[in-house]
Amino acid sequence: MRRLTTALCAATAALTLSGPLMAATQEELIELGRAVYHDKTRGNCISCHNINDPIANLPGNQGPMMIAMKQRFPDKHKLRAQVWDATVANPLSIMPPIGKHWILSEDEIDAVVEYIYQY
Repeated sequence: MRRLTTALCAATAALTLSGPLMAATQEELIELGRAVYHDKTRGNCISCHNINDPIANLPGNQGPMMIAMKQRFPDKHKLRAQVWDATVANPLSIMPPIGKHWILSEDEIDAVVEYIYQY
């Protein structure tokens, strides 16, 4: 039992010391969001949402296209809430609750929101 406790403490300390996933600048945050959005092993947003980005590869059309985001979501916090759990605004949404189910970290969600908010 003592070894298990020691191992858990060591793992917690390692995670704590590694620090949060924080981008130093706005540009780096947007680049992180871009990487997460297009990465089919992480966010995989591109599989359902088309976006006007030259690197968009085989975008889907199940979800709304990422256009006029500032007009559609004047309050960026509402966009973040929609990404975090779309079923709050629409219980019949087919979008998985990205934050609620820990699909992405809070920092990754912030980065994706910054990335799509520029479109």
